[in-house]
Amino acid sequence: MIERASPGLLHLLLVDDHAVVREGLKRILTANSSQWHITEASSGFEALEILRQVPLDLAIVDLSMPGMSGLELIHRIHGSFPSVMVLVLSMHAEEQYAIRAFKSGAKGYVTKCTAAEELVAAVVKVAAGGAYVTTRMAERLVQQFNGSLLDPNHAQLSNRELDVLQRIVAGQRLTDIAAALHLSIKTVSTHKSHIQEKLQLPSTAALIRYGLEHQIGHGDAGLYRHQT
Repeated sequence: MIERASPGLLHLLLVDDHAVVREGLKRILTANSSQWHITEASSGFEALEILRQVPLDLAIVDLSMPGMSGLELIHRIHGSFPSVMVLVLSMHAEEQYAIRAFKSGAKGYVTKCTAAEELVAAVVKVAAGGAYVTTRMAERLVQQFNGSLLDPNHAQLSNRELDVLQRIVAGQRLTDIAAALHLSIKTVSTHKSHIQEKLQLPSTAALIRYGLEHQIGHGDAGLYRHQT
C-alpha cells in the first residue's frame, strides 16, 4: 500500500533501479528538509503504476534504467500526468542528454555528483514549477545552441536508437535488449543497423569502442559524493 503525503508535504517519487542510489538520495533530502514525503520506484513501469494510484508533486528520474528508459518515462509522465514535475538526476553530464530530457518534458537536470545543497535547491525549484540546470550545464547548453560546441555524432540518433546503443555498450545481447524494450529481435537489429549507418561504424566492437569513448552506457551504482 502506497502512503499518501500528509497535507503541506511535497510528495516526491524517486525512480532509480539501484537501491543504494535511492537510499543516498533519501538521506540527502531528509537531512536537508522535513517537507518531503518520499516514495520509491525501481523501474519506469513501477513509477507509472504509482503515479496512477497517488497524487505526486515531483518525480526524480534516472535516465539509465533497465526496461523502460528514463527518457521514455519522462515522455509518458509529461503526456499522462502533466501536473507532475520531473527532475532528472543522471550519471550523464553531457549536454546532449539534458537537451533530450528537456524535449521529453523534464523541468530540471542535475548529475549524480551534484552537491547536496544544489540538489535540494533543484528539487525545491522544480517542485514549485520552475526550471533548473547547474551553472556548468547552462554554459554548455548555451555553447551548444550558439554553435561553439560541435554536436557529437550520436546527437543524430533518435531516443530509441540512443537507448539501444547504451544497452549494446553495456554488454547486453540483442535478445536481452528486445525483451527489455518489448520489441522484436528484428526491430532491435534494425535499430542497430541504423545506428551503425549514422555513426559510420562497421561492427559491434566499433560501436562499443565509440560508446566507451563517449561515456555512453546503461546503469550506474555510484554513490553521491556529498552525502551528509
